[in-house]
Amino acid sequence: MSSTAPLLLLDVDGPLNPFATRLRRRPRGYTTYRFKPADWVRRHAPLPAQEVSWLRVWLRTEHGRQLTALPYELVWATTWMHDANTHIAPALGLPDLPVIEWAELFVPGPDGTHWKSRHIVEWARGRPFAWVDDGITDHDRRYVAAHHDGPALLHWVSPRRGLRPKDFAALRSWALRQRG
Repeated sequence: MSSTAPLLLLDVDGPLNPFATRLRRRPRGYTTYRFKPADWVRRHAPLPAQEVSWLRVWLRTEHGRQLTALPYELVWATTWMHDANTHIAPALGLPDLPVIEWAELFVPGPDGTHWKSRHIVEWARGRPFAWVDDGITDHDRRYVAAHHDGPALLHWVSPRRGLRPKDFAALRSWALRQRG
């Protein structure tokens, strides 16, 4: 994808891993994976790595093909950071993607915004972007509109359902409108 394409900033848990499904049952069409991301192990210190529980993740392999078919440059915008390239990308058939590296996790943003919002605006540096996340609110939309010098789509995805055909349609439509 050319560098003139808008960015698609991808969260893992929620959009790709519908972790909050009803009754905690694997959704139809998803495969269960068990990973031990390096950051997950670090967060459980001082436990030795072999004593840290595996993290259950549900992924829909067709999402990889659907994401790469969109007219975007894909970027990880997730707490998984580089672990997304180690674990999630191969499961979805994605190449290694650029990663937004968070200096600190879960520190509340200004004016009730998601903790990622201000970092995403700084990282994008005015470049058009769509951000898919299950934590987006109207506070984030107002913040990005006031602080980002380019077009942006903040697209909330249900953590119970993950990315669905209507989400892919909305993302495609927005990206094509950016081309004029």
